[in-house]
Amino acid sequence: MKKADIGLVGLAVMGENLALNMESKGFSVAVFNIETERVDAFINGRGAGKNFTGAFSFEKLCTAVEKPRKIMLMIRAGSPVDETIGKLIPFLEKGDIIIDGGNSHFGDTANRIERLKEHGILYIGTGVSGGEEGALTGPSIMPGGDEAAWPLVKPIFQAISAKAEDGSPCCEWVGTGGAGHFVKMVHNGIEYGDMQLICEAYDVMRGYLGMSADEIGDVFAEWNRAELSSYLIEITAEILRTKDTDGSPLVEKILDTAGQKGTGKWTAVAALDEGIPVTLISEAVFARCLSAAKNERVHASKVLGGVTQNFSGDRGLFIQNIKSALYAAKIISYAQGFALLRATASTYGWELKFDEIARMWRGGCIIRSAFLGKISEAFAAEPGLINLCLATYFTDALKDAEDGWRKVCAESIIAGIPIPSFSAALAYYDGYRAEHLPANLLQAQRDYFGAHTYERIDAERGKFFHTNWTGRGGNTASTTYNI
Repeated sequence: MKKADIGLVGLAVMGENLALNMESKGFSVAVFNIETERVDAFINGRGAGKNFTGAFSFEKLCTAVEKPRKIMLMIRAGSPVDETIGKLIPFLEKGDIIIDGGNSHFGDTANRIERLKEHGILYIGTGVSGGEEGALTGPSIMPGGDEAAWPLVKPIFQAISAKAEDGSPCCEWVGTGGAGHFVKMVHNGIEYGDMQLICEAYDVMRGYLGMSADEIGDVFAEWNRAELSSYLIEITAEILRTKDTDGSPLVEKILDTAGQKGTGKWTAVAALDEGIPVTLISEAVFARCLSAAKNERVHASKVLGGVTQNFSGDRGLFIQNIKSALYAAKIISYAQGFALLRATASTYGWELKFDEIARMWRGGCIIRSAFLGKISEAFAAEPGLINLCLATYFTDALKDAEDGWRKVCAESIIAGIPIPSFSAALAYYDGYRAEHLPANLLQAQRDYFGAHTYERIDAERGKFFHTNWTGRGGNTASTTYNI
């Protein structure tokens, strides 16, 4: 009996659909799930009559796969991954490959690579984006880890991945160590930002302009035909037009508390570790945290006073301003995300190709958009580009959007509409383009109370000074360092 091309552990939504995708592209797949009744249900259900082999133990799964074995894990991140690896090791041999397709933390992936080297087993940490539909029809796939494994999995991964408009697969090797999962993590962080920005645009139109869900849906549908064209804008238009059983907008029946699974938080933490101001994504994470405090907010709404202001003016023009704000803030979100990728790549010695990463995100993934083509072009033209805002196309786009962006932020703040990500993006833009920031006063404060020293504008960089501000502190300064 011919053995399977690949084994897959985990028949939840993503695993089941990814297995069907692989089989539809001509690959035979051995499937296993810790709750073995799911294996039966799949083999006799969606997988019936297709090229699948059901396995009911880790040993039988490994026996069913052609050597060198390729075993892909589509399971929950964290300890379940380590436990599964431990159960697979006794049945694997030197040169076999384990692929983690879940949302694992990149640091865990790097540790697992080293752990498996002791057994001669190759390990790949692979970001997979696209949700249920993408897994079935073609996701964006971001593999990284032990590069010796890449030629062995490349034919499968590139066959099942989404294809960009030019036909190229939305899957390329990312880099060593935890690079694949790190890139997927930043993708998810940008996804948090995109979703929050869209929600803020919706909230301004709903709460300030007084527009109905249908009217707002029509606006998003129109925006999806221009430079904001993207999967998230497209589905937002559809969501806003969807009716509940009583004919009212379904979106208005949904409780306003958002969930999250951790990748946005990890992005913010990684940014703090690297000292990169990923402010927009961080605000998007905190916006979800604030939404979860529903009971507190209901109580606060009865206690705390606030302004109530209705819009007066040209509604069509203000909608154009919201579009400008959304586009400009989106540029900032991606600029911050790629700045984090660049800094972390330097820290870990990854040779990330930013134009290829943008190309991989053009199809299949949740943040897929026409906009990513411009990002890919910018990095292809200037691989050493330090910030996306400095690429000519985006510099010009930000200048064109700036007036409308400021008006939306100003009027929303006056009207009491929360816009944490719109305003964080604008604050970053103003801070990044500022030749002078008030950090000189901050350094003086630090030196005053802690003798932390400061640099002077009339001395060379790297030379530090201390002032005895009170006359009682002496001349001893603290050691100078930055975390």
